[in-house]
Amino acid sequence: MAEQKIFHEYLPKSYTIYKNKIGLVDGRGAFISNRRDVALVFPYKDCVFNGGQTREDQRRQEVFYNTTLAPEDVDMLLEPKVLIGARRYSTDGCEPTTEFRAEDNLIVKGNNLIALSSLAARFEGRVKLIYIDPPYNTGSDSFGYNDRFNHSTWMVFMKNRLEIARRLLRSDGSIFIQCDDNEQAYLKVLCDELFGRDNFVATVIWEKKYSLQNDARWLSDSHDFILIYAKDKNRWRPNLLPRTTEMNARYKNPDGDPRGPWQSVDFSAKTYSAAYDYPITLPSGRIVYPPGTRSWMTSKERFYELLADNRIWFHDDGDGVPRVKTFLSEVKQGVVSKTIWLRADVGDNQEAKREHLAFGFPEIFSTPKPERLLQRIMQLATVEGDLVLDFFMGSATTAAVALKMRRRFIGIEQMNYLETISVPRLVKVIEGDRSGISEAVGWTGGGSFVYCEMAPLNQKFVDEIESASDGAALKNILARMIDAGYIDYRVNTATANKEFDALSTDDKKQALMDIMDKNMLYVSVSDIDDAEFAIDDDAKRFTRSFYGGKT
Repeated sequence: MAEQKIFHEYLPKSYTIYKNKIGLVDGRGAFISNRRDVALVFPYKDCVFNGGQTREDQRRQEVFYNTTLAPEDVDMLLEPKVLIGARRYSTDGCEPTTEFRAEDNLIVKGNNLIALSSLAARFEGRVKLIYIDPPYNTGSDSFGYNDRFNHSTWMVFMKNRLEIARRLLRSDGSIFIQCDDNEQAYLKVLCDELFGRDNFVATVIWEKKYSLQNDARWLSDSHDFILIYAKDKNRWRPNLLPRTTEMNARYKNPDGDPRGPWQSVDFSAKTYSAAYDYPITLPSGRIVYPPGTRSWMTSKERFYELLADNRIWFHDDGDGVPRVKTFLSEVKQGVVSKTIWLRADVGDNQEAKREHLAFGFPEIFSTPKPERLLQRIMQLATVEGDLVLDFFMGSATTAAVALKMRRRFIGIEQMNYLETISVPRLVKVIEGDRSGISEAVGWTGGGSFVYCEMAPLNQKFVDEIESASDGAALKNILARMIDAGYIDYRVNTATANKEFDALSTDDKKQALMDIMDKNMLYVSVSDIDDAEFAIDDDAKRFTRSFYGGKT
């Protein structure tokens, strides 16, 4: 372990000796070069990248905190945050609340990495299902950092979140991750590392669109992938999917059997057995043998037992080759899911867009997910009362379906459309929305949820920077940021002031984002009583109710 010796003995004296190893350490702190496992290696792998975009057109210079070299920064970034503005939505309307109850559904506005870490203080080991539809890193999706995620940056972004997500899962829980071909292969290997290769369940192919794209440069893309991992595959089992009306319609009762509808299956078997090769006399008097090289499926004695129980069918005229009756009342009341999900069964992007239009929302999501897709996932992975988490909440499809299927939910979203689209959609669901799966599940309204935000610190400046319209306003923000001390400690404030005036308005906004201390976006619970942050009494009561003394 010579390399480990270098780290322990020489790091304090010579950072350069160790720097080439940054990003090459596994989850246990050992150098990947000393491991025999197959693993993804990419820049900044052992760093934390918060990904703090709050607007779709925003570009930020992100900061990577190395978990070995900057543990205090990482701890500060991920420690639980104060929750403010809590209000409860129900059939009685919306009202402020200072209490979070065990049965409450929850929506948190804020950076999802930081919010996930805060949720872990209360919900670690309690979530049955996680579904996420993260940015696909295509360069054209709605999460365009610097036009597109750098490949390795996207990997760090996902790794940070999935590590905490795994902690939140119950031992019998599972996670479903939506993606496309752009990152699917890398995401699969990353998840093998984080969840364990033995806990991989399946890759589902979802037919997301029907129309052919004649303008496609290569092939017309018509599907997405959904990676499924269990927290512990030995403990997780998927539920059977409900039988459809079409499936049940195949069962008839032409002979009026008191046991009800049935269908018949061939009485012969492919594998030949001399013991099962015997003549059968049909009611018509004709004698038949197993066809070709086949034999009957059971012994002669067992055949006569089935015949006596009226479980052998010779067709209406009594001259058909024997078949065995299978009664609907005796079959499994469900079916095993296939790994190919067709749009006819679970919907597609166009169906999802129609659902959005039914709410009267603007069409800002290019690839929304239909409610039937989330219904299928929840049918497989949950039962009523289970807790479902979506930390890329978007338009709140997961939460809407969870409400209608009587599951509990947690949603996290940092984009501002949360308050103009996501929350209003859930309010409509509570009021009895009839779109999506409502009719299929008998939804008539009801339920409730609590909405809150992580208390902003530097995030206040982020909002001001976004809305500022001229250089004077931005100059004022810079002065207040310096005065408050919420800028990166490496910034020379004297130089920053001189160079700032020469920048264009857009460049001034970018410069303010760059020099901001990204580690101080939100107020930590440890600072809840600090007068400097002016946390009001209602927020203090709600925060303490939420964490239950665990912080």
